[in-house]
Amino acid sequence: MGLYIYRLEGAALLDASMYEGIESDRSVSLQAAATVVLSSLATGIGSTTWFGWHPLAIVTVTGIALLTWVAWAALMFQIGTRILPERTTQTNLGELLRTTGFAAAPGMLQLLAVLPNIATPVFVVTSLWMFLAMVTAIKHALDFQSTWRALAVCAIGAGLCLSVAVALGLMLTRVAA
Repeated sequence: MGLYIYRLEGAALLDASMYEGIESDRSVSLQAAATVVLSSLATGIGSTTWFGWHPLAIVTVTGIALLTWVAWAALMFQIGTRILPERTTQTNLGELLRTTGFAAAPGMLQLLAVLPNIATPVFVVTSLWMFLAMVTAIKHALDFQSTWRALAVCAIGAGLCLSVAVALGLMLTRVAA
C-alpha cells in the first residue's frame, strides 16, 4: 500500500521518472485501474454538491467520469501513435493505460468538492491538474521528445471526449427529469 501511495504522489507531482517507472512496470496495471476507479468515484461523490446525495446521480456521474477516461485514453493512443507520432514513438496500450491511469491521481481530490462553497474551484483546479498529469503521462508513454506534441494529443482527445460527455450528460439529465 505504501508503494502505491508513493506512486500516486509521484504521478500527482508530475514526476517524469515516476511515469517512466510506471510505464515499464506491468505489475502496476491493477493499481493504475484502481486509481481511475477511485478518481471517478471521487468525481461522483464530489458532484453531490450540485446533484444532491442521490445514489443514481452519484453512480451516473461516476460512470460518465470512468467512461470519459477510457475514451480519452483510447483516443490518445490512436492520435499519438497514428496521427501525431514522433519518429521515436514506441508504445503499447498497456504502457499508455498504466501511465494515464496514474495521471488520474489528482482527481481523487474531487472528493473535497462536497465541502460547502468550494466545489467549483476544486473541480477546476483538479481538472487542470489531471490534464497536466495526462500530458506528462502521454509524453512518457509515447516516448515524445516534445511536450507540445503531448499537449496537442491530450487536447484533441480531451476536446472530443468532453463533447461526448456533455452530450451524454444532457441526454441523461433529460431522461432523469
